[in-house]
Amino acid sequence: MLEFLIFLLVGLIAGVLAKAIMPGAANEPGGWLMTMILGVVGAFLGGFVGRALGFGAAAGSFSLAGILWATVGAILVIAIMRLVTGGRRTV
Repeated sequence: MLEFLIFLLVGLIAGVLAKAIMPGAANEPGGWLMTMILGVVGAFLGGFVGRALGFGAAAGSFSLAGILWATVGAILVIAIMRLVTGGRRTV
């Protein structure tokens, strides 16, 4: 149970960082729950990308590497969402 809560916390941190890094993402709709979901999905994607590149990425772990890979994944999720929606706001 504690691991799940840590995973959600890492997702929230990664989502906040990704929204701060991506231009215009901080102004997009969605509260803390959507930011956490963005970070959790980013953690899955970041872990996949990290392992594919040969890094033993533990995205979702409460470590600097885990938060970094989760943030990279969340940035990719934002970029993919913008490509799919054509830059339009979805909500």
